[in-house]
Amino acid sequence: MQKKNTVSLENEENVDAIQEICMLLAHINDESLIYDFFGCLFTQAELKDFANRWHLVKELDAGTTQREIARKYNMSLCNITRGSRELKKENSAFHRVLAVLKDTLG
Repeated sequence: MQKKNTVSLENEENVDAIQEICMLLAHINDESLIYDFFGCLFTQAELKDFANRWHLVKELDAGTTQREIARKYNMSLCNITRGSRELKKENSAFHRVLAVLKDTLG
């Protein structure tokens, strides 16, 4: 797995834990197990935030304005602007994951 310094997780141990979770998720071919795992790992508020961040990426990709997204999901413009900046990056992970989503949905 390629290590990137794009996210500061405060220490190497946290980076290792995230990489381990990513590796495990890449090997699990059971959506309900992943869903249940997220339910165990995150609080309801964290799950809502997690879901809203994915919503904002898809909305930005679809051309929805930042203000519309903020209103629709009750999110700060700060979070939305961050997502928008990530989408503008060449070879962004957001673009690559959105491509997988589009391929999956047909």
